[in-house]
Amino acid sequence: MQLEERSHSDLANAYVAGAANLPFAVLRGYAGSDLPRVGCHIRTITCPFTGEELAATPAVRPDVSIIHAQKADHKGNVLLWGILGVQKEAVLAAKRSIVTVEECVELLDASPNACVLPNWVVDAVCLVPRGAMPSYAHGYYERDNAFYRRWDAISRDRGVFRAWLKEHVLDTNDFSEFLRVLGESSKQAAPA
Repeated sequence: MQLEERSHSDLANAYVAGAANLPFAVLRGYAGSDLPRVGCHIRTITCPFTGEELAATPAVRPDVSIIHAQKADHKGNVLLWGILGVQKEAVLAAKRSIVTVEECVELLDASPNACVLPNWVVDAVCLVPRGAMPSYAHGYYERDNAFYRRWDAISRDRGVFRAWLKEHVLDTNDFSEFLRVLGESSKQAAPA
């Protein structure tokens, strides 16, 4: 596995560029940052219209994108709503996509501001209730904010992170067991 350090805005723009089948994304996100010194993928370009110096970063075109959504119909069309981030762009940029959903329904019944991914951009749909945990699925369950507060300390120390990964992911047999272990660790960490 190869790791590449990117900022949030870099990665979001790189997915958008990948979805549009463009070779790179342009952003202002690195002005005044040290990341371009260590991020060998970042280049500086001059805007041909204003002369402004901007950052260019390669498009992201994953082999597979996996996202979580609220609903899918039996034809494989997927309905998302709420704060989408770049889930749509990650699917459109990828060669293949897998979407886990809260529920499968006969009719999507999309509201005017919802996003529907058509079945021809979705390779597989998997029914995985609570599949966004410890994050949230808008309209289904809230985000586990206490987990995210604990995650800061977990993710800062490689040994602590590896122990968490072993207990919560590698040593669990399936997603149900992951949810059980996650819930137990949340109860243990909760203030008395």
